[in-house]
Amino acid sequence: MNLKQLRYFLAVAEEKQITAAAKRLFIAQPPLSYQLKQLEKELGVALFTRTAYGIELTDAGKELQNYAERILTLAQTAKDQVNKTAKGELGTIKIGSASSSVGELPSDKFKQLTRFYPDISFDVYEKNTFGVLDKLRSGTIDLGIVRTPFNHNGIQSKTLTNERMTLVTTEQKLLEKQTVNLKELSKQPLIIYRRFENIFNESFAHQGLKPYYAVKCDDSRTAILWAQQEMGAALVPESIANLYAPKQFVLVKHASWETHLQLVWLKEKVSPLMKRIIDIF
Repeated sequence: MNLKQLRYFLAVAEEKQITAAAKRLFIAQPPLSYQLKQLEKELGVALFTRTAYGIELTDAGKELQNYAERILTLAQTAKDQVNKTAKGELGTIKIGSASSSVGELPSDKFKQLTRFYPDISFDVYEKNTFGVLDKLRSGTIDLGIVRTPFNHNGIQSKTLTNERMTLVTTEQKLLEKQTVNLKELSKQPLIIYRRFENIFNESFAHQGLKPYYAVKCDDSRTAILWAQQEMGAALVPESIANLYAPKQFVLVKHASWETHLQLVWLKEKVSPLMKRIIDIF
């Protein structure tokens, strides 16, 4: 039994005539009759009976008709879905999102994508940068949005943002400044996102300064919360300050503290759907 035989069978069942079914299928009568006989031989039952009004289905034929309709519908659905998958128009994309990348997800382009391709869905995992990279390397996620610096070994990336570091504070005298420098920062009780500690230490040491870290944490949002409770001044990327403390930060004047959000994926694993998402960014 094959799909062609089932299509032929349904055409005859609906037309109730071999001649009419052959015309509908754009084939001659002999090959149509042959395929029907082969189908009956394989199943070991008669599917049709001749009457004065044409051809009618036997009880076995009626049973096969129900299955044939479902099988052909399922086969067409499978074909359509496979083609959509190959074109990147179907499937679930698993994305890891670092806490400091909240401004990038979801984007307007994501909304446009799902409007044109409603069969695409998203599975979002939220971790810090190193947690996202671990999930990427283990295959739990397809793509990640993380913040530099990190080890790029085996990873492809696309830079999404270039950001300066800011100081989130409740001190009005600092907020009245356009920028603050490292010397001014060294006099403040600082709240830092732990993964930037080495970069901060190197910069302060280069200028002969010794900072005081009042609080160390693993999430920039936590750093801002502690700063808003006057536990110190938080050093966080500009996009995060704009999102969670829009009127409570001042820019840090130090070029080497620029940080980037990057879209990342494994070099050897890019599906059509992944490529579509990468192209969006």
